[in-house]
Amino acid sequence: AMEQLGVPYVWGGASPSGGFDCSGLASYAYAQVGKSVPHYTVSIWNAFPKIPAGQLAAGDLVFFRNLGHMGIYIGGGQYIHAPQPGDVVRIASNMGMWQAACRY
Repeated sequence: AMEQLGVPYVWGGASPSGGFDCSGLASYAYAQVGKSVPHYTVSIWNAFPKIPAGQLAAGDLVFFRNLGHMGIYIGGGQYIHAPQPGDVVRIASNMGMWQAACRY
């Protein structure tokens, strides 16, 4: 995922050349290490075990806005995500806003 920093947000996007949306970034990043992650936040949420708040680890998937947005936790209170139209894949630290997490 870190290799995709700066790639533009594109709704439905799931590739460096076509851009990324939040779940597309997770799906692409995990595919690079041979793991399958669906390209839809609710499907991702339903597919993997949930993580209690105090047990986040790098690589966990964190969710915001009632599963309307997600990112990949990278540790140190930060996550990488494709935030919104007009923005790019970037690192954020507003972890106080996260609502839930799951682990592949």
